[in-house]
Amino acid sequence: MTARLLYVCARPQRDAAAAEWASFRDGLGVDDDDLVHHDLVREPLPRDIERFAAVVVGGSPFNVTDPDKTDEQRRLERDLERLAATAIEGRTSAMFTCFGIGVVTRMLGGEVTLNTPEGTGPAEIALTDAGRDDELFGILSPRFQALTAHKEGTASVPPGATLLAENAACPVQAYRAGSSLWATQFHPEPTAEAFVARMEVYRDAGYFDAEAFDQVSAHVRTVSVEQPTLLLRSFAARAVAA
Repeated sequence: MTARLLYVCARPQRDAAAAEWASFRDGLGVDDDDLVHHDLVREPLPRDIERFAAVVVGGSPFNVTDPDKTDEQRRLERDLERLAATAIEGRTSAMFTCFGIGVVTRMLGGEVTLNTPEGTGPAEIALTDAGRDDELFGILSPRFQALTAHKEGTASVPPGATLLAENAACPVQAYRAGSSLWATQFHPEPTAEAFVARMEVYRDAGYFDAEAFDQVSAHVRTVSVEQPTLLLRSFAARAVAA
């Protein structure tokens, strides 16, 4: 593989961004040179995004529901919408995660709400019938664990999208839009240890009680996240075959 995959970073914190890129690289099962890093916080999205067979969009402390946004965040969200439109049109493939699902949901005319927050740590995800039939999600167990930490979520599957995964806390855990865009609320890329390291960066960001860090991180370390990794491997294999 020769740089056919692109990681789009939406995290202002450089250490967290570098660690997330490494988590996606390992999750996708590719070498350093095969996953290009693009810092969308500091650089606009490339105009020739179609030259990449597939794009993964990482998480962010930004929220679609933020009442006061900087010009930087507004531009970043516009760029993510352009990327989403490119994928929906089939000109590249994309997997949006975390904050990214909110951007896509809003673009499709859906509702992003603060009424479905998730705690920090493992969550049980259930595939829908469509998820079991999906070319990426279909290789997963009908129920699996993944890592979450979110303040907002998608209220219901947006117009034109197909619900692939759900759970009680957050009814829309994943969906597909068109044939080449997937969006997940959960984080498919980090190992438990990588997630704990990310928690250190965002310890005081309001995702969990900072004084309970040791207890929360100990709980995170009990989870097996092999199934989300299979999802990323499937996504990478699809890109190679394209």
